[in-house]
Amino acid sequence: MNKKCRKRYPSDLSNGAWHYLKPHLPVSTVGRPRELSMRRVVNAILYVLKTGC
Repeated sequence: MNKKCRKRYPSDLSNGAWHYLKPHLPVSTVGRPRELSMRRVVNAILYVLKTGC
């Protein structure tokens, strides 16, 4: 998905918060390469937590 097409949500991480969190996430060296960025995954989790959907 093109970054310009993605809608920003109030629950999305700011750049500062992402730079703080990124080093604490695991890096996988085995298996298939990730198709989604971890930032998008974290943003999705925060969206579900904030909206309760």
